[in-house]
Amino acid sequence: MAAALVGVFGMAGALLRFAVDSWFAHRAVRRSAHSPSGSPRHWPWATLTVNVAGCLIIGLSMGITGRLGLGSEWEAAIATGLAGGLTTFSSWTVATVRLLTESRFGAAALNVGANLAAGGAAAALGITLAS
Repeated sequence: MAAALVGVFGMAGALLRFAVDSWFAHRAVRRSAHSPSGSPRHWPWATLTVNVAGCLIIGLSMGITGRLGLGSEWEAAIATGLAGGLTTFSSWTVATVRLLTESRFGAAALNVGANLAAGGAAAALGITLAS
């Protein structure tokens, strides 16, 4: 039962991530600032958004599933499935490396700091709200 729930919730998280990526990509094409070479500048807003949302979801799942009397399979479905399908460490890392290779050191540092600080704050908020 737990594996099926994780799979279903994981699919939902992955589809939600795809929707967020698509939404930001559509807006970036229309409003992108350009580098001196004329190519659009990239900043990983979608990745930041899904990572922070995932931290909030995991924080909430820690308390809500127990308080509602749901079993550990539901916590796994929400935390591992939904949040795991939604969030992305690999895209965050690649985006940071991409910014570094473009010599955008401040943007790379901001990407690392924003994901860590906002993610930590979101997780803490989720835990607090669920308590």
